[in-house]
Amino acid sequence: MGGHEPENEPEHEPERWSGVERALLRMRRVVLLSTLLPLAAVTAGVLWPVAGPAWAALALLPSAAAAWGWGALERNWRSWRYAERADDLLISRGVLWRELTVVPYGRMQLVEVTSGPLERRYGLARVQLHTAAATTDAAIPGLVPDEAERLRDRLTELGGARSAGL
Repeated sequence: MGGHEPENEPEHEPERWSGVERALLRMRRVVLLSTLLPLAAVTAGVLWPVAGPAWAALALLPSAAAAWGWGALERNWRSWRYAERADDLLISRGVLWRELTVVPYGRMQLVEVTSGPLERRYGLARVQLHTAAATTDAAIPGLVPDEAERLRDRLTELGGARSAGL
């Protein structure tokens, strides 16, 4: 007969992953540049008159860190994604060390939406998930507030429905 044909196995629908907003990348790049470029300028401004131009070249270190960080932030931003499944929420992130967090809806105790001043300036919000085990708490940064609120409401509803069956 040839190959094995499974009978009565459920078909699994592939996860539909959603990414975070590009505004998160812009916000993080602004923080990077607003920290490292003034540091480079102050370093050069202090060292040039005191120690000479050779020592003032140390100001290139924060500039090099800013250049490296520019690309690293984009790779990190691209790594953030989440998928809503029937029984749990998947959150994936990381470039060198990849992390996949699986949060069962029935284990969620609290789902909150937060948005600090800088996040509000860029039109962003963060969904924070709290579970019974502190080690499985998870967050999804860089969402549009409407999507963050929709996700919070859906996760709260599914969490209540799943925990009621325990």
